[in-house]
Amino acid sequence: MLLVYGLLLKLIMFIHPQIPLPQQTDGFLFKLLLSQLSGVGSSLPIIYPLISFILLYTQAITLNALVNQHRLMQKPNYLTGMAYLLITSLFAEWNILSAPLIINSFIIWVWSRMSKLYNEPSPKTSLFNIGMAIGISSFFYFPVISFSALVVVGLLITRPFKLPEWVVALLGLASPFYFLAAYVYITDKWQGYHFPGVAVTFPRFIESRWALAAIFIVLFISSTGFVYVQKNFRRQLVQARKSWNLIFLYLLIALFIPFINASHSFVYWILSAVPIAVIAGAGFLYPQKKGFPLILHWLMVAFVIAFSYFVQ
Repeated sequence: MLLVYGLLLKLIMFIHPQIPLPQQTDGFLFKLLLSQLSGVGSSLPIIYPLISFILLYTQAITLNALVNQHRLMQKPNYLTGMAYLLITSLFAEWNILSAPLIINSFIIWVWSRMSKLYNEPSPKTSLFNIGMAIGISSFFYFPVISFSALVVVGLLITRPFKLPEWVVALLGLASPFYFLAAYVYITDKWQGYHFPGVAVTFPRFIESRWALAAIFIVLFISSTGFVYVQKNFRRQLVQARKSWNLIFLYLLIALFIPFINASHSFVYWILSAVPIAVIAGAGFLYPQKKGFPLILHWLMVAFVIAFSYFVQ
C-alpha cells in the first residue's frame, strides 16, 4: 500500500522528468554520478525520476522500520513512511535527484546506529563506520560534515565518556579524506583539485504563495507531532527517549546546513524531511479523535495534487 501511495503522489515526476544539474556546492561524487548518467539520461530522462523515487521509497520504508524497531511510538505503524512520502511531495525540488537526497540514506543509517549505541558493549566498529559514512557523505555535499555534531552529542547522550571510542569515531570520519588525499597525491592532481568549503549565507528561494503554504503545512504538522511527542515522552523507555533526542538534534543540524551553503536552492532543505517525517508520524498517530489527522492528511494530499497538476 505504501508503494502504491508513493507512486500516486509522485506520478507527476514521471510525467515531466527533470534532468538534475550540479550545483556549486555539490561534491565530486555527485558530479561524477551525473556525468555517468548523462549518456543514458539524455535519451531516456525518465531514469532520473526513477532513481529519485527508488531513493525516496527505500528511505521511507527504512525509516519506518527503524522507528518501529526503536519503539519511538506506542505501537508499530506505517505513518512515518507515509509522512515522509507525503512531505517530500509538497515541494517539487525534493523529488529531483540531488546530492542531499542521496545523503538522506546515509544519515538515516547513521541515526539508527547512534540509537543502538546505548546497548552495545563494544561499539568501536559501529563508531568507525558511522564516522566513515559521514565522511563519504561529504563527498556528495560537503556541508553535511556538520552531522559530525550528531556523533559528538550523540555519544554524550547515549554513552559514558570513553576516550578510545571518541578517537575511533574521529578516525572513521577522517579515513575517507585520508584516502582521497592519497589518491590526489598519487595521481598528481593537487593543482587541479579544489577542496570543497562552506559559505555562511542566508538561504533564499522562490517564495511563491504555494511554497509558503507548503511550509506552513509542514510547520503545522511538525508542531502538532512535537506536542504529542512531549506528552508521551516520559512514558517511553530510556532508549526510546534517547532516540527521540537524537531525532531533535538531527532536525537542528539539518535546518542549520542551508545557512552554510553557497548555493541558494530549496533542494538542500530535504535533509530536514527525515526528522520532520518522524515527528509528523507521531502527529498522525497520537490524537484520540482520529478525524483530525484524517482530515489533515487528505488536505495535504489535495494540496499535493493541486500544486503538482494545476500550478507547476
